[in-house]
Amino acid sequence: MRIVVLTGAGISAESGLRTFRAEDGLWEDHRVEDVATPEAFSRDPVLVHRFYNARRAAVADAQPNAAHHALADLARKHDLTLVTQNVDDLHERGGSPYVIHMHGEVKRALCASCGHRWPSPLVMDVTTPCPACANLTARPDIVWFGEMPYHMDEISEELERADLFAAIGTSGNVYPAAGFVQLARQFRAHCVELNLDRSSVSRNFHEHLTGPATQIVPEWVARLD
Repeated sequence: MRIVVLTGAGISAESGLRTFRAEDGLWEDHRVEDVATPEAFSRDPVLVHRFYNARRAAVADAQPNAAHHALADLARKHDLTLVTQNVDDLHERGGSPYVIHMHGEVKRALCASCGHRWPSPLVMDVTTPCPACANLTARPDIVWFGEMPYHMDEISEELERADLFAAIGTSGNVYPAAGFVQLARQFRAHCVELNLDRSSVSRNFHEHLTGPATQIVPEWVARLD
């Protein structure tokens, strides 16, 4: 059975990482426009670097939870493509052998001048040079609003051949990820949503499991054995 799993912020919330955006419209007490757009980085790179330095520190302190471990177990038993909207590395540390990070990785850096990518130091600032071209244009390797998510061709191909598609801990508010269920259904995959509550695109799923990810994901994986 070919399985595609999409994970969002809800799967890492129980590891202590705050979800993407709070009810007041702020992300970690900042407006998204101030920390997660190319324009924000051009306007105030000091603020943006400080914001992502704090994110790296939070990820370093977090530990994979039972849901991360369950998906690693699923990968050992089935043909699994694991796609995440999260920029943390909890899937990898939880044992998953291959993870597609469609929104980038907070522990990696990107040169805005030459496009070189490398593992980022824990702390970056405006004096961090690119190791390839030496320009002082290093930024987090994160897909910001207004930028194209990574690996979309590979993800689309996997969705088209999937027998089962599952979305875990996603809000259904952010595209193109919110549209994955429609593509999977088009190619006749069975679609399951696992979330604390129903999402904005719940109507497109065949099956719904609600509850904490650390509870419902291991139970769901066990049923697939």
